[in-house]
Amino acid sequence: MISFHSHIMAVDRVERRLRRVAAALDAAGVPYAVVGGNAVAAWVGRVDPSATRATKDVDVLVRRADLDRVARAIEGLGFTRANLRGLVLFVDPDEPSKRAGVHLVWAGERVRPSYTVPAPDVSEAERDPEGFAVLGLAALVRMKLTSFRDIDRVHVADLVSVGLVTDAVRRSLPPELRERLREVERNAVDPLDEGDA
Repeated sequence: MISFHSHIMAVDRVERRLRRVAAALDAAGVPYAVVGGNAVAAWVGRVDPSATRATKDVDVLVRRADLDRVARAIEGLGFTRANLRGLVLFVDPDEPSKRAGVHLVWAGERVRPSYTVPAPDVSEAERDPEGFAVLGLAALVRMKLTSFRDIDRVHVADLVSVGLVTDAVRRSLPPELRERLREVERNAVDPLDEGDA
């Protein structure tokens, strides 16, 4: 049985991993953006910290041309590079699980061949109040709607629930992604209506 303390410690490890990697990339002068669940949490936390969700890994958007510089920066922290089904990831020696590592996402490329929209460029990043580079809101929504797995729909619903998905964000989306956003909005549950379990 996993204790509440173990859960809190796991969340803390992810945050420390994110900060260490971001600081190493900043020190190396490598353009990047935190994406995935950590980016969603960073945006949602600006509005309502109680509405954030934990995530087990760190996803970082970088340009493929910068891979050697990225690898040097992250390996300099003691991480080990590995490949997982065509993905480049770095395993943390303090938690040697590929599920809990640092995953690279290639800027400007399709994450999967079936995706109609490529990943954003790192130029769409902005500096989070916490100090690391996080993907801009409109680009993050676009990325989540392109992927559209269950967790992506949940993340978009989180962004919607705190009022971050504005008309300007909606207008920035291609038509097929606007339809996906409408689907998420139709199926969204107001967290105040869920009650306590």
